[in-house]
Amino acid sequence: MAVSTPATHGAPRRAALLTLGCARNEVDSEEMAGRLSGSGWELVDAESGSPDVILVNTCGFVEQAKKDSIDTVLAASDVARPAGAKVVAVGCLAERYGAELAKDLPEADAVLGFDDYPELAARLGDVLGGHAPAPHDPVDRRTLLPISPVQRPAASADVSVPGHDWVPDLGAVGTGRRRLDDGPVASLKLASGCDRRCTFCAIPSFRGSFVSRAPADVLGEAAWLASQGASELVLVSENSTSYGKDLPGGTRALVDLLPRLGTTEGVERVRVSYLQPAEMRPDLLAAIAGTPGIAPYFDLSFQHASATVLRRMRRFGSRTDFLDLCARIRELAPEAGIRSNVIVGFPGETEDELAELEAFLTGARLDAIGVFGYSDEDGTEAEKLEGKLPADVVAARVSRISSLADELMTQRAEERVGTEVIVLVETPSSDEDDCAGRAAHQGPDADGECVFVAGDGPDVESLAIGDLVRARVVDSEGVDLLVEAIEVLPRGAGEPVAAAVAG
Repeated sequence: MAVSTPATHGAPRRAALLTLGCARNEVDSEEMAGRLSGSGWELVDAESGSPDVILVNTCGFVEQAKKDSIDTVLAASDVARPAGAKVVAVGCLAERYGAELAKDLPEADAVLGFDDYPELAARLGDVLGGHAPAPHDPVDRRTLLPISPVQRPAASADVSVPGHDWVPDLGAVGTGRRRLDDGPVASLKLASGCDRRCTFCAIPSFRGSFVSRAPADVLGEAAWLASQGASELVLVSENSTSYGKDLPGGTRALVDLLPRLGTTEGVERVRVSYLQPAEMRPDLLAAIAGTPGIAPYFDLSFQHASATVLRRMRRFGSRTDFLDLCARIRELAPEAGIRSNVIVGFPGETEDELAELEAFLTGARLDAIGVFGYSDEDGTEAEKLEGKLPADVVAARVSRISSLADELMTQRAEERVGTEVIVLVETPSSDEDDCAGRAAHQGPDADGECVFVAGDGPDVESLAIGDLVRARVVDSEGVDLLVEAIEVLPRGAGEPVAAAVAG
């Protein structure tokens, strides 16, 4: 078998990592970076670092994500070919389609699945040596682990589960994680896989059954991330509300874990993402809303608000249920952030069902809303449902709900004018950028940001990445808030102060 050349035999081999998709993929990429650097590889920039291999961590969630992944592989090939480098596709699209993707995408020198991750350095060495491993034939990864969640933690040791291999000593072991940026925000994986059977979603088939990480591993990685400069941790998984159901503490495990994460030295704020509304138990709701160090932020996967559409999706809830949940959140934390995604144009969706969604969004006062049009996904139950809507009807409904969502999000931002927020600075002032960051109610990437303007407090140009700043909201622009700095807070004073500001 061909293996990678040790770094001691001349210059180290160089790899570049390109990541698409969600925060869970970003964690997977940093684990791959840890494996490679621990095996003597050098991590470089794809265009300027003269890599031997460009590794594209693909996304396979929806059609546009698949297209973006393929386009990235093609672009990487354009960079790699003149320099004699190789292009390797990994990640969800590669796992989901395997040999089929390899056949249709010859620009990739290899397509590797999740089971190749433990020996990634060796697999890339094989590719460089002209012995690329044969692409895999995909299987439904839900079949790889026992049906009983109780049996899964032990059984998962024999199955490659991305995001479960962190260890603190990268150099000695050659596995673990290496940060790929030095920003103050880092994702921390709680679990992998999903046991839900939503009719529109293919993720469980290629991510597998739900497997929680041990609390000690999560806490250990949190401390390591803090030592690497991360002051906000974003807990990610396919379904964070299920965390612990396969652990001795049961589903209360997350409630018990949050206070411990919130007191991790160097961590100012912990944010929980990917929450299922039907699984929001009162104890978890209270823990997120009121635990010092935990952002009062609720990333709730509503998807729709019509009870009949939700049943066709194999989901639970209704407009009344969801409005009640939002009301209970705001009773505990009036300034809490609530965000969600919704799907419109689902098979059989009527005008009355769409009106239910509109009524919910109008009443819920969500801070951020993502709107997606339904499209068939390979191998899902919804692909076979009757009542498919024409593409132009779906597009019109996306436009209609998106316009409503933009109006409602703008109104919600306007309601925050006059309040105080704690902002984590992520972008310093420069000739190209305004100084900006995010408050506790704003998640990364899609929820808007706080932009600093001159005021009577600290000079905006003096604010640095990682600073926690108490600020007053003076105006809004769409979902973004314009804020004036009041004071820079000492480290360790972030979310307790934010809770006090919120009421």
